[in-house]
Amino acid sequence: WDGPEDLSNPQNFPVRQKWMITFVICILTVNATFASSAPSITAPRFIAQFHISEEVSDLVTSLFLMGYVLGPIFWGSGSELFGRKWVMLGAMSAYTLLFLGQALAMNAQTVLALRFFSGAFGVAPLIISGGTLADIWNAQGRGYATSLFGGCVFLGPSLGPLVGGFVAADNQLGWEWVIYWILFIFAAACTLFSMYFLPETYGPILLSRKARRLRKEDPIGNRNVISDHEKLDSSLHGLLDRTLYRPWKMMAREPILLLITVYMSVVYGILYALLEAFPVIFSTRNFTLSQEGMVFIGLGIGSILTTAMNLYYARQVNKIIPKWKGFPPAEMRLYSGMIGSVMLVISTFWLGWSGNYVSVIWWVPAISTIFVGMAISAIFTSLITYIVDTYLMLAASALASNTMIRSLVGSAFPLFTVQMYENLGINWASTLIALLCLILAPIPFLFFKYGARIRQHSKFAPCLDLKIAKQIREEE
Repeated sequence: WDGPEDLSNPQNFPVRQKWMITFVICILTVNATFASSAPSITAPRFIAQFHISEEVSDLVTSLFLMGYVLGPIFWGSGSELFGRKWVMLGAMSAYTLLFLGQALAMNAQTVLALRFFSGAFGVAPLIISGGTLADIWNAQGRGYATSLFGGCVFLGPSLGPLVGGFVAADNQLGWEWVIYWILFIFAAACTLFSMYFLPETYGPILLSRKARRLRKEDPIGNRNVISDHEKLDSSLHGLLDRTLYRPWKMMAREPILLLITVYMSVVYGILYALLEAFPVIFSTRNFTLSQEGMVFIGLGIGSILTTAMNLYYARQVNKIIPKWKGFPPAEMRLYSGMIGSVMLVISTFWLGWSGNYVSVIWWVPAISTIFVGMAISAIFTSLITYIVDTYLMLAASALASNTMIRSLVGSAFPLFTVQMYENLGINWASTLIALLCLILAPIPFLFFKYGARIRQHSKFAPCLDLKIAKQIREEE
């Protein structure tokens, strides 16, 4: 870069532009996660249109999440190889066109196949966003930006059934208008918006372009001007190592990433299990389809409250940033995750046991959904921020393997949730989920205490805070 004030360096972008990029990232994330859940509550219309079983209709959600398993193979490391912008836009363009196919589909098989590929392309914002935010924000701004991004990861799934419930209740609309044309219009608008407002942010790619420009301007004088990115092994083995192998190497060698992924996978599965469980719980109260959709407002409210809580903790972390020379300990991002881990256990018990009895007024279990949403969002936002702060430039690769595994787990939960709630009962099925959350709840607390000690042995984490901590001790 041309000095510390070089505006071509994404870290030096104007603050207004950084927030615009963050907004684009957030709206793309809401779009992708909205599409994952929106068709779930419209299942009765899908079943009636194509005369399929309820189990087959559950594949609408599961296959989309299965696509989340395939997509990260390409988008995470691909964005570190070819740049964030064009990988994102390419994936989002294909994702948009696939909804056109779903809206025009003549049979259930076509819808289900295209749902899988929609998930594969639609997962791109969830993978690339962490790296993009690390590209443009320093530690002080990254806490705020990642908090907003994390909130959007769960705002989308909560809005999906809400909108889907209202449109599915309108029998004057054709089945394809129930959700698929809406998804197409929403995706197209977001993709066009990002084409204009989303620049390239990956530093190594920008420096490679600069090196090529300088060599073109002065082929003799600048013949030795080569970026580090251009020096990378461009053989097939080198490309595969950086794209397909790196995420799994990180998963295998990084205990932090492995345990966080296990916890996030269970929480992610619970989120999509609840998308199937809410209609079961509230159907005992004779709710209409639109009223069942409104229950999901609680998850959205919880996500918003978590965002406010995360912004508060981000402000507290920012107070110590000068002391840590811009790189505070990543474990400082775990406060909301620790709160959320406890809250999830309590709120899941609350939902199950209050929702089990018709004699309990409906708003008692409905209020619990706010705390369920708040807990899930708090855990995810906290741990995603922790991953980004831990791996920085390699955050996209770390999030790729993380997303693949949690999506695989998440895609399985909707396939047995309804049967579990019907066979065990609402109270005991929810108790089983709460006990699973209880077993895994100590994970954020363990990393808060021992994370720094584990990170110092990492081959992928820069651990700049540990080096600064050593300097601080020497100075004292």
